[in-house]
Amino acid sequence: NDLCLGIPFKLTLQQLEEKEEVELGNAEAMRLAKDDQQSAEPRETWGRRLEFVLASIGYAVGLGNVWRFPYLCYRSGGGAFLIPYLIMLFLCGIPLLFMEFTVGQYTRLGPVHSLAKICPLFKGVGLATVVISYVLCTYYNVLMTWALYYLLHSFSPSLPWQSCNNTWNAVGNCSTGFPGNATHLKSASQQFFDHKVLEMTTGIEHAGGIRWELFGLLVLAWAIVYFCIFKGVKSTGKVVYFTATFPYFILFALLINNVQLPGAKDGILFFLMPNWSKLLEVQVWVNAAAQIFNSIGISFGSMISMASYNKFNNNILRDTYIVSLANSATSIVAGFVIFSAIGYMAHIHNLPVDDIATDGPGLVFVVYPEVFSTMPVSQLWAPLFFIMLLCLGLDSQFAMVEVAVTFIVDGFGKKVLGVFKRKELIVLAVCSVGFLLGIPHITSGGIYVFQLMDHYTAVVSLMFLAFFEVLAVTLIFVRRLSVMLEKMLGKKPNLFFRVCWQFLSPMLVLVILISSIVQYTPARYGKFYTYPLWAEVVGWFISLVSIIWIPLGALHELWTTEGSLLQRLKKSITPTVDLEFVSEKPSGESIALFAAA
Repeated sequence: NDLCLGIPFKLTLQQLEEKEEVELGNAEAMRLAKDDQQSAEPRETWGRRLEFVLASIGYAVGLGNVWRFPYLCYRSGGGAFLIPYLIMLFLCGIPLLFMEFTVGQYTRLGPVHSLAKICPLFKGVGLATVVISYVLCTYYNVLMTWALYYLLHSFSPSLPWQSCNNTWNAVGNCSTGFPGNATHLKSASQQFFDHKVLEMTTGIEHAGGIRWELFGLLVLAWAIVYFCIFKGVKSTGKVVYFTATFPYFILFALLINNVQLPGAKDGILFFLMPNWSKLLEVQVWVNAAAQIFNSIGISFGSMISMASYNKFNNNILRDTYIVSLANSATSIVAGFVIFSAIGYMAHIHNLPVDDIATDGPGLVFVVYPEVFSTMPVSQLWAPLFFIMLLCLGLDSQFAMVEVAVTFIVDGFGKKVLGVFKRKELIVLAVCSVGFLLGIPHITSGGIYVFQLMDHYTAVVSLMFLAFFEVLAVTLIFVRRLSVMLEKMLGKKPNLFFRVCWQFLSPMLVLVILISSIVQYTPARYGKFYTYPLWAEVVGWFISLVSIIWIPLGALHELWTTEGSLLQRLKKSITPTVDLEFVSEKPSGESIALFAAA
């Protein structure tokens, strides 16, 4: 009996011991996981809701609102252009911005890791957005360098671009006004920009030396960016109270001043005079959609990154409307400011408005300085204008640099902090590399490098990224997107947003992409300079630097996933976002406003 009872008794003890060991192991693992979770630094959040809204408005409202929209509106039918522009705002801009805010706020991750969780097959899209934002910020700060240069020279006893009596002016080739059709002449402001600021060569083939004045100002521009963002959203949130609001004071002050100038009315009428026949042109509608897309900043990853620092139940629908409408309203106000000044210049020089109207850097660094040189109290308006440009550029720069910092901290936080010890040093490293990459733009041939980079980054690459981001989120993840919103705001999105996400927005993005490919034109500088073949090859390489991560990410996901090809493909389009996660109950304010929408 002892033998018969002993065997099962010993086995039972052994099983109990093994079970106890497993339970102890599980308990220890849970304790360690809990300790890790408690010891991990929680993700920082914006100090106040207003800080996120101001930072988002500051990022969306950039230099393009001042120098691109007014000219595009005038060229695309004047007041008639506002119809396709506003339609595209509500069918494409607002829904896609709402989508990016939702992804960032729910996942509390930057674009790389949030998009990888939404659709692992397209995890390269997130990395591509980081790359394109960082490439953009390396030359965007050059604009801040030029603005600083003009700002410092605005305090001279007389504005240096007013006359033709300076050492940099070409004898017999300088005009104190706009030369009109006299192609052998250049305005004094144009010569100041070309010969004094840039010391411009004849082409990208002749790089020339470093402009040491601009080198010092580039250091200063990056130092300003660093000290505004080195503490993360805590410092950025305080800075945007000034940088996001000050431009509006200057814009409205300029508007009040400009409309009183002779000829201003003609300029505004020229800006708004509707040409209804333009509405029948497909390209006008494509231009409207592209302007909305580029202006709001969709697919640069910045909106996802900034929203990731929100509290879980922040009312992002309200913020989406505020940011989108503020951005478009600013563009329209800027149109009145710019064309009232252009009408004034056309009046005093007795030229058609069409001879003066332009877009791009030439508008703010050539045309507007010329305007100031003839305005009363020019020594007051010039510094205020260039401070406004600095604020507009800095807000955009904050967001683009923050995308790279967020990617590094989210992906390699412990490893990188083990090397750099403090997040402030990570920000310093990101800014330092950005400064080094910006040096080619401040050589004597740097303006040609700048134009090449801008064309192949902001024009060619962006729409590819936008298409794949929209494809991943709206076509594959759209139902789960509704669940995420319900958990954050207490109610699923209405029919309008669901239709836009699933059908209208992807279709519009695809149309813009196809149109961009069909109507592709090589980069140019001005009306006459065309880039050599090797420069075009470099330009396409710049585009591939960001685009290449999309196929590489897809191939890596399929290669590392186990199973047959069909199983791998199925797993790679299966989201890994935790839809059971709920941080807090949605607030009554969120539910009420979301239901009203």
